[in-house]
Order: sequence, then C-alpha cells, then structure tokens
Amino acid sequence: MGWAGFNGGDPYTANIDSSMAVLNTNICAATSLLVWTWLDVIFFGKPSVIGAVQGMITGLVCITPGAGLVQGWAAVIMGILSGSVPWFTMMVVHKKWTLLQKVDDTLGVVHTHAVAGYLGGVLTGIFAEPTLCSLFLAVTHSRGGVYGGSGGVQVLKQLVGGAFIVGWNIVATSIICVAIGVVIPLRMSDEQLLIGDDAVHGEEAYALWGDGEKYDGTKHGLYSDDTGHGLSQASGATQVL
Repeated sequence: MGWAGFNGGDPYTANIDSSMAVLNTNICAATSLLVWTWLDVIFFGKPSVIGAVQGMITGLVCITPGAGLVQGWAAVIMGILSGSVPWFTMMVVHKKWTLLQKVDDTLGVVHTHAVAGYLGGVLTGIFAEPTLCSLFLAVTHSRGGVYGGSGGVQVLKQLVGGAFIVGWNIVATSIICVAIGVVIPLRMSDEQLLIGDDAVHGEEAYALWGDGEKYDGTKHGLYSDDTGHGLSQASGATQVL
C-alpha cells in the first residue's frame, strides 16, 4: 500500500501518470514475485515464502524509477528481470565472490535494493514512453532508448546517475557510520551475538528454556501458571500464587 502511495504520488497530481505508476507498481511486483518463486522451484525443488517476499521487494524497487513513465508491457519485462537478475547475484554471484561474502548483509539489501534499483534505473532509460515523460517532466523530448531519437542518451544519463548515487551512498554512509562508531560500537560482541540481538535488548517473542533445562527461579524469574511452579511468599498485601 505504501509503495503504491509514493510511486503514485510522485507526479503530485491525479493524472494518467499517477494511475500508470500505481498499475505498473503492482504489475512489476507480481511478475517479479512469480519469477523469483519459479527460479526457487527450478533450482531448489520448492518455493520459499522468504524468496517470494524477496522477489516482491526487488520488483517494487526496480519499477520505482519508472513507475509512471513506462507502459504495462515494459513493467512486465522489468518484473521478469528484477525477479531473475537479483536472484542470480544473490544465489550465485554472492556465493562465489569473496568480497560480497565479507559484507554483513543479513537481509540481502545489496541484491534487493542496490542491484534491483540500479537495474530499474537503467531499464527506465530504455523503456520510458515519450508521452508519459511529457506528463511528468518539464524537459522536452525525453524518451527511452526503444523509442529512438535521444533515447540512447537517456540510457547513458541513467547509468551515470546511478553510478553517482552509488558513490554518494558509499561516502555519506561511511561518514555516518564513523560518526556513530565514535559514540557506540557498530557491531555487538561475539558473546552477545551468540545470545541473539533480540534477546540482548529484551525483545524475545518467546522465552523458551533450553532442552532438558529445569525451572530455576533465580534465572527464569517468578511466574504463576497451572503447573504450580514458582510459588513464593510476597511482601505486603499481595501474595504471588
């Protein structure tokens, strides 16, 4: 819902451009989800909920640069590519490239956002439809590469623009991380990571005892339930039963 909102709201008006943006956002995301799921089934023998969500996210990221600028058929193509290219970089390239293996990227943001986002920017330069561009941009004669004219130049602009954003993010994020690192560590200790980041912050959804571990009031705290564990004498007017 949110993604349709900010893609559809980009033109700042209710027009064909905003309508196409909402439609293409759903088309690309759905196509990408299906392609990612198919690839999981083909190569791993079964679908995955996490894989389907990853495919949906890559589709949303990919279509964002051109949501209101491309036709529906182009959104389908972008969905096919956003469901396959990031899948390949995550499942194949990541496992073979030592540099990527050193990146602490639990959620796969490099693939679902960096790869899919750059891919979407380039594909927008290829598929941007002239009429839709004129509704969205004040720049005249804007068009994608498939529509001829100055479209080839637009692809080059998209490549350069994407490269600039990558460089900007590396520099800006590094500065922010260094500044934060002066105040607090950027990474938990290995001992804390073994406990789990959720547990360290007291955010466990379920506090389960280890296998074979007996209840210990000094470790697990006092509680009351039908089993009769943890009975204790309380001070004051209230007793814990």
